[in-house]
Amino acid sequence: MLAAVLALAGTPFAYAQSSNPAWLDQLSEQLAVEEQCAVDYFLNIKEGELAGRLTFEARAQCADGRQFDGALTEPADKFIISKCGVQVC
Repeated sequence: MLAAVLALAGTPFAYAQSSNPAWLDQLSEQLAVEEQCAVDYFLNIKEGELAGRLTFEARAQCADGRQFDGALTEPADKFIISKCGVQVC
């Protein structure tokens, strides 16, 4: 039960901690245009800094089951999008 509560509580906190949550909207819009992906939700939302530049990363789950990773390092204005596929180790 506690794990379920923590899992449900994790998403709002990820948005609340974001210094600029608008970047998720930007990623969602870019995925809709470039990949015809209607984003259901985001996973692994990360913000950071690399060499003094802000970085943004997230995995998007599309309504049709596909997943994409999006990454942006400022001053870039578009995300680098890569499709998540089956990986064999």
